[in-house]
Amino acid sequence: MSKTIRIGTRDSELALYQANAVKSQLEHLGHKTVLVPVKSTGDIVLDKPLYELGITGIFTRTLDIAMLNGDIDIAVHSLKDVPTLLPKGIVQAAVLKRGNVRDTLVYKTTEEFLGAREAVIATSSLRRKAQWLNRYPTHTIEDIRGNVNTRLEKLKNTSRFNAAIFAAAGIGRLGLRPETAVNLEWMIPAPAQGAIMVTALEEDEETRAILAEINHEETQICTQIEREFLNKLEGGCTAPIGALCYIKDEEVNFEGVLLSPNGTKKITVQRVKKLGEHTDIATWCADYVIDKGGKHLMDSIKESTKITNVYSTKSLTEDQRLLFHEKVVAQSSDFIKISLNRIAPRLLKNEIENVVITSKNAVEALLTNFSAIELQFKNIYCVGRRTKRLVENRIGKVKHSEKNAKKLAEHLVEYMDGNQVTYFCSDLRLDDLPTILEENNINVKQIEAYQTKFDSLEIPNTVEGVMFYSPSTVKSFKQENTVTNTMIAFCIGETTAKEARHYFNDVRVAKVPTVESVIELVNKHYV
Repeated sequence: MSKTIRIGTRDSELALYQANAVKSQLEHLGHKTVLVPVKSTGDIVLDKPLYELGITGIFTRTLDIAMLNGDIDIAVHSLKDVPTLLPKGIVQAAVLKRGNVRDTLVYKTTEEFLGAREAVIATSSLRRKAQWLNRYPTHTIEDIRGNVNTRLEKLKNTSRFNAAIFAAAGIGRLGLRPETAVNLEWMIPAPAQGAIMVTALEEDEETRAILAEINHEETQICTQIEREFLNKLEGGCTAPIGALCYIKDEEVNFEGVLLSPNGTKKITVQRVKKLGEHTDIATWCADYVIDKGGKHLMDSIKESTKITNVYSTKSLTEDQRLLFHEKVVAQSSDFIKISLNRIAPRLLKNEIENVVITSKNAVEALLTNFSAIELQFKNIYCVGRRTKRLVENRIGKVKHSEKNAKKLAEHLVEYMDGNQVTYFCSDLRLDDLPTILEENNINVKQIEAYQTKFDSLEIPNTVEGVMFYSPSTVKSFKQENTVTNTMIAFCIGETTAKEARHYFNDVRVAKVPTVESVIELVNKHYV
C-alpha cells in the first residue's frame, strides 16, 4: 500500500499507547502510518459517571464521524468501549492479542479495610460498583473520573478513598501499576476488557486486508462471544454486565453475570464447549440469564434510566402507574404526611345533628378514636365520592355530598336544618366552608381530627408536569421547588387549581376528582 495509513485515536495517554501498538505492528509489516489524535466527548465531560451520560459509544463516536468524513483511515479503540452494533459503513477489521483481562484494586495503604464494615471505593463503572456492593454491601462507592494518571492522583489525594478499581491492562500498559495493587480474580470483567480493536470502512477492502494480518484469532473468538452475550442481553453502559471467555485445551470457557445497579440481585452463568462447536455459546448463556430473571432485571434497569417528565405529589399504586401513556415517565412521592389526632370522647358525648367531613383522613381519625357505634351523627355531609363511599361503608348514610367544600357550604346554607355544624378537619384547611357558613349565621364547631405536615422534596429538572391533589400539596411542592414558565400543573379539582394558579401559568383540571382522572389529563397532553 503506497499511501500513508492515517490512524485515528483518542488523545489520552492510554489511547495513544494502544494506537502506537497498532502503528508498530503495521510498520513492522512495511506500511507507512501517521497518528491523528482526536478528543472525544468521554474525555471532555468529567463531572458525571459514564453511565449517566446516556450515550453509547461515548469514546468512539468522534472517531466514527472522522472516519466517515474521510479524515482518518482506521481507528483504534479499547474494544470494551465499542458499542456491539457499529455504525453503518464501519466494520471491525482487527483485534490485537489480548492483555490482562482482570480488574485491579489499588488500595491506598493496606488491605485491612476489606474486613471493615465501612469503606469507600472509587470507580465510575456501574459493573464494578454492582459487583463490589454484591460482595461488600456495607461499603460505599464514589465516582472517580479522568485518565489513569488522574485517577491514581485522586486516589492518593482524596482522604476518604480507601481504594480505587482500574483495568489491569490499562495501568499495566502505561507502567503505572503500584505495589499496592491486586487483581480481582472474583470480579467478572467487562466484555472484551483488555483487548485493542481496529475499525475501518467496510468499502476499503485494501486497508481491511492489511489489518487482517495483525488480527489475533483467539482474541477475536473470545471477545466476539463476550460481545454477543452483551448484545443478546441488550446491555450497554447503563447495565452491570460482565463476561469472560477464554480457550484452554481446545475448549471454549465462558462465564457471565448480570446484576442490579446496587448489587442486591445477581444472575450468573457458566458454559464450556469444544472449540468449533461453540457458535451458540453466547446465545445459550444469554437465554439462561434471561430465563433466570434477567428480563425482569433488565426491564427494571431500563425503566430506572428513563428521564422523568411527570411527578405526582401523591404516591401512586402499581395499577395507577400502568395507566400512564408510554410517553409518560412518572415518579411519585407523598408531599403530605398525615398525623391523626386524639379526639376527646366528651366532644361526641351527645348525638351530633350536622357533621361535615371533607376528606378520608378525617374518617380514619374518627374510626381510630371511636367505634362506628359511638359515632352517632344524625346528618352527615361530605366532599368527594371516595370520602362519601368510605363514610357509608364504615360509619353511616351520607345525606348529601359535593365535589368541593365551597359547593357543599352553599348547599348547607340553602337546605340544612338547624344553625350549627361540627366540622372534622385538618390543622391546614381552606376557609371557604366555615367562612360561607358563618356569614350566613351558621355556627361552625371545628375539631382538628388530624394534622397535615409538608414533606416536599426537590424534583428532577427534567419534569414538565406536576400532579396535585389538594392545595396543601401545591404549598408543600413550593417549599423545595421553583416553577418554570413551561411547567404544567395537573390538578384533581378546582380548589387545588385555584392554589396552583398562584404559581403556574398552565393549570389543568381533571374532569372528576380522582387520581385516575388526573392521570387521564396527563395522558391527554402527551398523546
